[in-house]
Amino acid sequence: MPTLLALPFPVIDPVIVAFGPFAIRWYALSYIAGLVLGWQMAMRLARQPGSRITADEIDGFLVWATIGVILGGRLGYVIFYNPLFYLQNPIEILSVWKGGMSFHGGMLGVILGMVLYARRSGISLFRFADIIACVAPIGLFFGRIANFINGELWGRVAPDVAWAMVFPTGGPEPRHPSQLYQAFLEGLVLFVLLNLVRRHTDVAQKPGSLAGLFLAGYGCARIIGELFRQPDEQLGYLIAGTTMGQWLSLPMVLLGLWLMARAKRDASAAG
Repeated sequence: MPTLLALPFPVIDPVIVAFGPFAIRWYALSYIAGLVLGWQMAMRLARQPGSRITADEIDGFLVWATIGVILGGRLGYVIFYNPLFYLQNPIEILSVWKGGMSFHGGMLGVILGMVLYARRSGISLFRFADIIACVAPIGLFFGRIANFINGELWGRVAPDVAWAMVFPTGGPEPRHPSQLYQAFLEGLVLFVLLNLVRRHTDVAQKPGSLAGLFLAGYGCARIIGELFRQPDEQLGYLIAGTTMGQWLSLPMVLLGLWLMARAKRDASAAG
C-alpha cells in the first residue's frame, strides 16, 4: 500500500522533440552526451605533460567506442538478460528503440574495440585504457539519469523510505529511486575517485592501474546498487537472492584487482 512519505515521480516526456516519425529521446541524448563529453575530457588528459597517448589517438577512437557501446550493449542485453525471447524473435534484436541495453555488454564491446584499436595504432593498451577509464563514468551517470527520466529499471519496494517514489510502470507501491543511487555511485563517486587517484598518486608509472580501479570500482558500485534495484522481470532473483547484475559484476571486481596488482608488480620490477 502506498505510503504518505512517497515522493511524486517527476513525469518527464522521454521524447525531447519529435519531427513527424522521427524523435529525439533523452535516452539517445544520454549516450551522445556521455560519448562527446568523455571524448573531450580524454583529449584533454592526453594533452597533459607526460602523457604517452596523443590527442589524435584519442580522437581516432571515438567511432570505435560508439560502435562498441551500441553493439556490445545491445548484444549483451540479448545474451545476458533475455536470450529465450530473442531466440524466438530474432528480428527484435534490431529494435533498439524499444529499449534493452546492457552496461556489461557495452563494456565488453569497448574493451574489444580498445584492444583492436591499440594493436592497429601501435599504442600501449594499458596506458590507453587508463585514460578511457577516467572518463567512462560520465556516460554511466547520464545513462542512469535517462533511466530515471524514462521511469525504467526502478528499485525495490520501500514503503518506509521517505524518498521512495511511485513509478508509473512500477505498480502502486513506492520504490527506491535506484537509478539515482546508481548515477551517484557508478557515475559521480567513481568519476571523482578515479580522477583523484590520477592526480594525486604515481599511477602514471603503473599502466593499467586506473583501468583496474575502474573495473573493481564499478563492480562494487553495481553490486551495492543491485541491493536496491528490482531485478528484470524475466530473470527475477537468482541464487540466494542475488541478481544477474551482481553476477556479471563479480568478474569485473576480480579482473580489476588483478590489473592493479599486475601494474604494481610491473612497476616494482621496472624500478
